Amino acid sequence: MDEFTLQHLADALGEHRGRLTALIAKRMNPILLKRLSHEDVLSETFAAAAKRLGYFAAHDDVPVYYKLRTILMQTLTDIERRNLGAAGRDAYKEIPIRNAETVTEGEAFVGDIEDDITSPVSHVDRDERHTLLRSALDSMPENVRAILVMRHFDGMGNSECAAALGISEKAASIRYVRALEKLQKKLLELSCFRESGNDG
Repeated sequence: MDEFTLQHLADALGEHRGRLTALIAKRMNPILLKRLSHEDVLSETFAAAAKRLGYFAAHDDVPVYYKLRTILMQTLTDIERRNLGAAGRDAYKEIPIRNAETVTEGEAFVGDIEDDITSPVSHVDRDERHTLLRSALDSMPENVRAILVMRHFDGMGNSECAAALGISEKAASIRYVRALEKLQKKLLELSCFRESGNDG
């Protein structure tokens, strides 16, 4: 995209408002609900996104929803840091299993991935699995990582992913399978346990 304007941003936020609101409800610390509404968070997200229009104009292969989601997660981190004094992390570079405040969701994400691929990750303990998956996902291009995050962290089904990506459900399924295959390959590259995994 040659140019991404504030009007484009407003239209995108309107299109994906439901998905983003559901993510806020899932991720926002309940303590903050006494101070801020979901709409307040969306407003802050829009303000933060408006300062990063270049991010939206670049990388056409990354869906706008995922870019909005990335900034939303950063906004939630900033809000928690500001209101709760939490030592937040840079959510622009984070993946779901890094969110320390929801360990159970991180464990579920690891479990989901293990259910979907056969890899050395199933042969090591939980902390090592988390570290291995973090490294593998961090090394994947954002456009590949996006559908894994939407499926396994945001809890979006194939039809929802397809809508967010602006592609058919069949194409979304193919993209998801290919992303899993790339993740499996990356895990094999990174893991020193691949030989022990063949020992049974």
